Amino acid sequence: MMDNLGYYIFVLVAVIVAFLVVKKVTTCLVKSVVLIALIVILAAVYYLYFM
Repeated sequence: MMDNLGYYIFVLVAVIVAFLVVKKVTTCLVKSVVLIALIVILAAVYYLYFM
């Protein structure tokens, strides 16, 4: 259970940091594409390693 909690905390921090970096650097369209790609990558990692 603690392994999963650490993973969720890591993913949450990664999403927040990625969102802040993308918000500062890019335009709205590119920001949307990057966030969608990040969500897809995180979902794939979760599916491949935790299912």
